[in-house]
Amino acid sequence: MTFSRALLTLGAAAMFAVTSWHAATAADPEQPVVLAPFYTKSEFEPPPPGSYALPDLGEAADGTVVDASGRVMRLHELLGDGKMVLLSFIYSTCNDINGCPLATAVMYSVQQKLRDRPELRDRFRMLSLSFDPTYDTPEVMRLYGTGFEGGGDWRFLTTASPDALQPILDAYGQSVIRDIDEQGKALPSFTHILRVFLIDPERRIRNIYSVSFLNPDLIINDAITALQTVASGERRASDESLKAPLLSTAGDNKDGYGDESYATRSKELLRRTGTKADLMHFVEAPPLGLPAVPIPADNAITHDKIELGRKLFFDRRLSLNDTFSCAMCHVPEQGFTSHEVSKAVGVEGRSHRRNSPTVYNVAYLTKLFHDGREESLEQQVWGPLLAHNEMANPSVGAVTGKIRKIPEYRGLFEQAFDGRGVSMETIGMALASYQRTLVSADSAFDRWYYGKQETALPESAKRGFNLFTGKAGCVACHTINEEYALFTDDQMHNTGMGYRESMGIKPPTERVVLAPGVFVDVDREVIDSVGLAPPADVGLYEVTQNPYDRWKYRTPSLRNVALTAPYMHNGSIGSLRQVVEFYNGGGVANELLDPRIRPLGLSDAEIDDLVAFMQSLTGSNVDVIVADAFAAPVGDVTRDDPNWAHEHVAGDD
Repeated sequence: MTFSRALLTLGAAAMFAVTSWHAATAADPEQPVVLAPFYTKSEFEPPPPGSYALPDLGEAADGTVVDASGRVMRLHELLGDGKMVLLSFIYSTCNDINGCPLATAVMYSVQQKLRDRPELRDRFRMLSLSFDPTYDTPEVMRLYGTGFEGGGDWRFLTTASPDALQPILDAYGQSVIRDIDEQGKALPSFTHILRVFLIDPERRIRNIYSVSFLNPDLIINDAITALQTVASGERRASDESLKAPLLSTAGDNKDGYGDESYATRSKELLRRTGTKADLMHFVEAPPLGLPAVPIPADNAITHDKIELGRKLFFDRRLSLNDTFSCAMCHVPEQGFTSHEVSKAVGVEGRSHRRNSPTVYNVAYLTKLFHDGREESLEQQVWGPLLAHNEMANPSVGAVTGKIRKIPEYRGLFEQAFDGRGVSMETIGMALASYQRTLVSADSAFDRWYYGKQETALPESAKRGFNLFTGKAGCVACHTINEEYALFTDDQMHNTGMGYRESMGIKPPTERVVLAPGVFVDVDREVIDSVGLAPPADVGLYEVTQNPYDRWKYRTPSLRNVALTAPYMHNGSIGSLRQVVEFYNGGGVANELLDPRIRPLGLSDAEIDDLVAFMQSLTGSNVDVIVADAFAAPVGDVTRDDPNWAHEHVAGDD
């Protein structure tokens, strides 16, 4: 195809797709040229998001495609990464206003509407895939897409050949026939039935739109509804199960490792992609179920502070030897904690005595760290920066001086803090600003309890809620208010877990998994002989020196609790069910045990229901926050960094 024809194609597509409906309304009413309701007025009002359910119509097919830059890729690379996808099959020279131009016009309208919906825009992708690869080369598709650049994630694709395309068309049931003239000669046009597919983050088709109801408002409402369905944990095998968001899993998830049928589901880190989000939106409009985010009077939150704090949070150069960042203990896809170790591990593998607490919704806390020793995020950040077994910096001056010498930070502090440069105070304020944006709610529970959507919560979780607020008494510490729920009283309690650790109360043997399906019971003496004794930990007592505060630890929030295993201050419990069993048994008796801790008398079925309720507390915006984290730089050391000369011999590249 010539360049001039490509430009003509682009011009025609843009004219049809963007101005058709305006032209149609100005046409002679006696000579109608437009049939699709989109161009005039929809025949119905789209129902509110979440007021209905979208069926699972089957898995979205894969295939080999070529993007507008000429890169060959699998279609599934653009599906299933935390985003809803709107897939349309088109060809650039189509002149049927109720065909491809209609699909493109609707997608353009969706793109414009999403400008004011950052919480959805960052989780929405549109794909326009040509079914005419002979003429629609990558360059033509690039030019075609140029006419619709307006923000958002919209990709224009083709295939290498008709043979590469046909399996994709067949899998999606998209019938396409090239038109012929009276002499049987192929024409540059096609006969096809317009079908546009809405695909959820699990690569499941949720709706298929035709001309009569291809409506941008309906598509947006459907996308929100489908995201709520996935977030609330619908599983194809069971409507009563709840599962984690797509992006929130350990890098090497070993669930079920003890079973002989275990197969690894490890993720390829190099294939993960990030999408930057407008995190300020979550501060300005907290998700359903959360109150206004408290902002200190002396640290007003701004976009510049958030960006700077985000950069610092993921920068490994903030550690002594440029290898360790905040995010390496608070792993975004692992609930901003760490699934894979019970206790945190810092620089050079130095062990910590406590589990990494999640930083989701940390903005609402007034007591920080497991022992509550800090009261503000601005102050808290310096604990890990200076701790020998965390980031190991020798002093505040070492950190501030190092950051001043890193070229990437030049001017960023001054921009964020009205001319103030790098200091102990501004570093704390920037990191605190980013952490305050990590608010997450609008869970299945929130949509049921606060949104009054009766079908948002499975029946098992509803029974679990009744136990949570009744027989089990969990709500006494994990509080729920009429207008919002933090699921923590932000207070300190002795459950007996710290006492058990301090007293060395352990079973005489411990079952060890050697390989999937292979177990051995090892005597405690053997385990103790090859391991170090756990360091002393008496909780709040270390802060107050009040004997009555021994083994007290802060009540964690239960929001996103299904994502934050292992549990307790020492990471000693691996699953939610085991946590419930611990409390069902009344904790561990000791003279300072909190009076709220008592045997609960829950049956196995009631324990299952209580776990189902806690699994319903995963926020709908988790994948947006995680995808944003994936897009953050990690602070690779360059020649311009202050430590380059110490870490590289002369001549290194």
